[in-house]
Amino acid sequence: MSLFNTQNIRIYNSLSGEKEVFKPLNEGYVGMYVCGPTVYSNVHLGNVRTFMSFDVVFRYLKHLDYKVRYVRNITDAGHLENDADEGEDRIAKKARLESIEPMEVVQRYTVDFHNILNEFNFLPPSIEPTATGHIIEQIEIIKSIIDNGFAYEVNGSVYFDIHKYNASKEYGILSKRKLEDLIHNTRALDGQSDKKNPQDFALWKKAEPQHIMRWPSPWSDGFPGWHLECTAMSTKYLGEQFDIHGGGMDLKFPHHECEIAQAEATNNKSPVNYWMHANMLIMNGKKMAKSTGNFILPNEIFSGDNPHITKAYLPSVARFFMLQAHYRSILDFTNNGLLASEKGFFRLMDAINIIDDLKISSTSSFDVNTWKQKCYDAMNDDFNTPILIATLFDAAKFINQVKDGSATITKEDLELLKQTIETFTFDILGLVNVSKENSGTDKLSGAVEILIKLRKEARLNKNFALSDKIRDELAEVGIQLNDSREGTTFTTS
Repeated sequence: MSLFNTQNIRIYNSLSGEKEVFKPLNEGYVGMYVCGPTVYSNVHLGNVRTFMSFDVVFRYLKHLDYKVRYVRNITDAGHLENDADEGEDRIAKKARLESIEPMEVVQRYTVDFHNILNEFNFLPPSIEPTATGHIIEQIEIIKSIIDNGFAYEVNGSVYFDIHKYNASKEYGILSKRKLEDLIHNTRALDGQSDKKNPQDFALWKKAEPQHIMRWPSPWSDGFPGWHLECTAMSTKYLGEQFDIHGGGMDLKFPHHECEIAQAEATNNKSPVNYWMHANMLIMNGKKMAKSTGNFILPNEIFSGDNPHITKAYLPSVARFFMLQAHYRSILDFTNNGLLASEKGFFRLMDAINIIDDLKISSTSSFDVNTWKQKCYDAMNDDFNTPILIATLFDAAKFINQVKDGSATITKEDLELLKQTIETFTFDILGLVNVSKENSGTDKLSGAVEILIKLRKEARLNKNFALSDKIRDELAEVGIQLNDSREGTTFTTS
């Protein structure tokens, strides 16, 4: 019997605002679509957090023996600067500024995206389609929407008629926004004169002469609207209706709202049964922003080369840190949080690594079967990784008690405990087993801390020549010491 027959998942559905029992459209099969990155810059940590949430969902569904088709797109055209219908294409702008081809930009940052996700031990999706690879499908959807009376063409551009759609359906059903409120809060903007209504959104934009990325269509040489690509790719690979659509909370409106409208206008049916949204990532209690310096790139976590952290961290430590918050909760990224997670991560790894050395007894003082079901209960409750991690630590505590002789376990329970804790830790949470003793970053930190203490002693003894020598020679090998009132920390480059 497949595991999904014994475990009932409940998913928080953004559409209903409630947790619902998960029942796929086709028994034993799951179709899942997640909005991927726009590849015009290095992937940022907020993106990583979102994709990590759905990597865990993907892993767990596969563990339950579902046959999962996971589609995560690459946006390589059509995403304008202000997420609306005006401005310059983000990729084309980057290409213009650097005097390179747009596809060079796409290639560079797609490779970066994959490299970062590999560092975090992500599973690849089943299909990773691109927007530019599905222009024909997008044009065909636009034709259908026009034929069904929900879109109009003006001067070579095609717009979705929100008011016409809302007369028979409900625009705002996902974000719980009312069209009347949107109308009241919309200002007239320059460049929107072609639209019947300011709320209408572009399905196809006629390209200005200077616009680099363009394709022929029945209406003009131009490019598709940003929202359209996901409708085209999700329906092509998952069907007119599929099980799960995921993405960041910031995509709920207008992007996902427009996806629903496009699909309804094309096929006259709701496209998705379960909408899932991961919450935002902040840093030190504030919004992450390059403009304010409150910002960190994933690679800087691994190198320690960022003023907001005091050392380098393993990718699995950073992954463990992020999974200690539920995907629907805001996560505050802090150095103290990483330090605490590092200790917890190695405590869990140390416990797992001594399982094979535990002494076998004739009785068990721990109910392994009940504990195992608690692991499943945590994941079944809207993929609650924080509760799962707490449950794994219950086992880690017991393992240490067996080692100390204050608890006992039978051979059969030991085998079940080992299989279960490794499955949930490595296969489902996606962590990588690294012992503290074998961690290069831990050894580096220890060595540098010794040198920092020696430097502090030299300064107290007014031996400034030695103090400066330690600082300068560390700098030569890429380790910068940072002095402050709180003490001395270091970063690596």
